[in-house]
Amino acid sequence: MLTDVKKRVKKTKKKSSQTEKFEIYGDVLIEKTVMPNGRAGRIYLPMEWIGKKVKIVKIIR
Repeated sequence: MLTDVKKRVKKTKKKSSQTEKFEIYGDVLIEKTVMPNGRAGRIYLPMEWIGKKVKIVKIIR
């Protein structure tokens, strides 16, 4: 469960190639690859996480 996101954004004009820095505080971090599911994507998470609040951040590599 990831909680309490603080976002720091540069005050210049945002370009499409510009990234943002996030500080995320939580108790578990899982890195996964999104898999196709029909016309959308899917990530499988642990059953214990059902009903919990999570945050997803897309990583650019």
